[in-house]
Amino acid sequence: MQSKEIRSKFIEFFKSKSHQFVPSAPLVIKNDPTLMFTNAGMNQFKDLFLGNSKADYNRAANSQKCLRVSGKHNDLEEVGIDTYHHTMFEMLGNWSFGDYFKKDAITWAWELLTEVYSLPKDRLYVTVFEGDKSEDLDFDQEAFDLWKQYIDGARILGGNKKDNFWEMGDTGPCGPCSEIHIDLRSEEEIAKTPGKDLVNNDHPQVVEIWNLVFMQYDRKADGHLESLPAQHIDTGMGFERLSMALQQKESTYDTDVFTPLINYIAKQSGIAYGTSEKTDIAIRVIVDHIRAISFAIADGQLPSNNKAGYVIRRILRRAVRYGYTFLNFKEPFLYGLLPILAEQFAGVFDELVSQQEFIAKVIKEEEASFLRTLENGLKRLDQVQANMKAEGADVIDGKIVFELYDTFGFPVDLTGLIARENGLSIDEKGFTEAMAVQKQRSKADAAQVKGDWIQVSEEETSEFVGYDEVAVKTSIIKYREIKEKKGTVYQLVLDQTPFYGESGGQVGDKGVLKNETETIKVLDTQKENDLIVHFVDRIPTQPQADFEAVIDASRRELIKNNHSATHLLHSALRQVLGDHVQQKGSLVSDKILRFDFSHFAKVEPAQIEEIERIVNDHIRQNIKLNEQRNVPIEEAKKLGATALFGEKYGEFVRVITFDPSYSVELCGGTHVAATGQIGMFKITSEGAVAAGVRRIEALSGPKAFDLVQEQDKLLKEIKEMLKSPNDVAKAISSLMEERQKLNKELETLHAKQSGQLKEELVKKIMAEKGLNVIIEKITVPNADALKKISFELRNEVENLFAVLAANVGGSPQIAIVLSDNVVKEKGLSAGVMIRDLAKAIKGGGGGQPFFATAGGKDLSGLDHVITEAKAKLAGLE
Repeated sequence: MQSKEIRSKFIEFFKSKSHQFVPSAPLVIKNDPTLMFTNAGMNQFKDLFLGNSKADYNRAANSQKCLRVSGKHNDLEEVGIDTYHHTMFEMLGNWSFGDYFKKDAITWAWELLTEVYSLPKDRLYVTVFEGDKSEDLDFDQEAFDLWKQYIDGARILGGNKKDNFWEMGDTGPCGPCSEIHIDLRSEEEIAKTPGKDLVNNDHPQVVEIWNLVFMQYDRKADGHLESLPAQHIDTGMGFERLSMALQQKESTYDTDVFTPLINYIAKQSGIAYGTSEKTDIAIRVIVDHIRAISFAIADGQLPSNNKAGYVIRRILRRAVRYGYTFLNFKEPFLYGLLPILAEQFAGVFDELVSQQEFIAKVIKEEEASFLRTLENGLKRLDQVQANMKAEGADVIDGKIVFELYDTFGFPVDLTGLIARENGLSIDEKGFTEAMAVQKQRSKADAAQVKGDWIQVSEEETSEFVGYDEVAVKTSIIKYREIKEKKGTVYQLVLDQTPFYGESGGQVGDKGVLKNETETIKVLDTQKENDLIVHFVDRIPTQPQADFEAVIDASRRELIKNNHSATHLLHSALRQVLGDHVQQKGSLVSDKILRFDFSHFAKVEPAQIEEIERIVNDHIRQNIKLNEQRNVPIEEAKKLGATALFGEKYGEFVRVITFDPSYSVELCGGTHVAATGQIGMFKITSEGAVAAGVRRIEALSGPKAFDLVQEQDKLLKEIKEMLKSPNDVAKAISSLMEERQKLNKELETLHAKQSGQLKEELVKKIMAEKGLNVIIEKITVPNADALKKISFELRNEVENLFAVLAANVGGSPQIAIVLSDNVVKEKGLSAGVMIRDLAKAIKGGGGGQPFFATAGGKDLSGLDHVITEAKAKLAGLE
């Protein structure tokens, strides 16, 4: 059974059980401070489990893209080494939100596996939670009894809290789980060792394929468990492992999920898969990692040096290094896998198809960049390892690990991996300390201690009314305190709110929460999943009281101007540059708008002018906003609405249209009633952000007008200075030509003066202690002249000992020049001497043994420099 059929059978099975098919959420998570990446199928349903929002369905099924490379769920180190772990994988899942529970979940799991997929019953094992006395949790007798209807009791195994109690994180919904494992070994192997002895023991052919989680508890901040008001089902089945079982393979990499990629790498490298363990591991790493990298980029996360971007860069560099070391890839190669990958997922995850060229461009640039430093870094590491073997050491010093990270771009786990391949380990503590010194960890001291939400009312969900209202009567549902090193943060959730929570690039609203007795400042508004969270300066003295929530309306108007202008800009970019332009990020605030988009070349000045003209033309047309809410997603697509990859859209969406033939976008932000309200639009900058990504910054409304006025004022001042010429540009060009001519004449004059000064210094040479000594106070026009004189003296005078204390345009500088034989015979170093003499001018400097310079602040100290230099000369033997 081919993998595409395996996936579709799963979805169709649960559709037949009245489940709503829900498309995969993006791999990169937004509006959830607890996660960087989607690491489980339930992530997008988190708010449903928490009761923060409600869905139009109570049963769901999907195939979710997941990434496990950081935090609690981290499989990176196993990937490639074994044959069944992956960074990016698909999780097939079915969910119940307060509907069915253990009985149906277990019944349908067994039906699907044994009747639809026809997996052999005698190869299946299940685990149930054995209980935990420390948590006062009992053995899951209910799950055991349900399983016993389908499978022999000897195949039902107890599992501890680590294996059979699933938790979303340190807090939140959780509960016992029941795993289904399959034994894929040969009959001979099974005869030697029963499968039950290998369950949860990391055997590559006795693997977990499905986990049924029975969510019935809520883990509170202090660690205790409370029963959820409703019981839920959350299941996750590894698509790649299921394919391995159904295609009767010993490894997930042997399935049709990976073989097309493996065949490509084998052909490109000239090394067949299965030749050796080292090259096999390298190929497995590459074909796994390219999936994680590609989907992350498609969902909007570019490689970078921080947070989620750094995780993606680490994965990419790990793959490049394996290809370089074991498969002899010395040029970029990963990007060549994109056409195969896009074809594999066509019709399933079409974002790879739509963005194939862009993703390949980003990956190729990242590869090329890393390959430039990789060879030197590996040479440095080889040198370190050779020295360690000579010394009998087996731990690479943390400072060296940091050097490889800082200088050569080696992620610490990459250095650790190479070390392990050579029987060594790394000093992780030392690396962390070195990193701390560089970063001065103060910025990273953002650790939070989140208190539990304190419930004020029985309301469960909050309603956003900010599209229509700027002020509304409201009450507090719940609040909490978050303790940070910089202070305590207070958060509120309201039963209805006009405050827009930051999302989709639009910043959150500010304003006040007030009643007759007090006024609370709302400092910011954020979204955590679907929950609108208000950051306030304090908790109200009476949280149960009624309030009026009032946004800063004038600030909102400026934000609306910029957001609507962003839509007009997006369409103009596509019109001028081409349909390949896709939004890759944005910032819409009351001050500026910033728009990142896919494009592979600089936007030329003439193109910028045309884009501005198009946007301003649509502003002057005063096009009315057509806002459509709760539009079925398929209907919105038929309207031609632009959807952003990396955003999660529900079954119903909001469509923002400014002229159906020009701008139609899916958007949850706030907008002007008509484009004329924007006033005007002005681009302030354009530049590169990353490979294949450009950034435009612009102003709209009053701020754009202010900028144009400032520029006009500046132009008038320039005209006045130039005596009001008819052609300002020509007048400035003439001035620049004249300046260039004068500079050349000045350089000639300075050169002549420097030559004369050098000759005068030569005449002042004193013979002392076998040296030709020049210790003089001089005046030179610039630092280049001082350097030129110093080297000319060194080339012309033997046995030279020269100290020049120079007034350089009103600033003190020192130059020390020594002949090579003086350095050697007298044991002198200009670099050492300069540090002492620089103190006299309140400065510092350095250099080489034969030449050093220093600058300072105290011009009056030059006389003291001369005195000190003569004293040093007198002290020579």
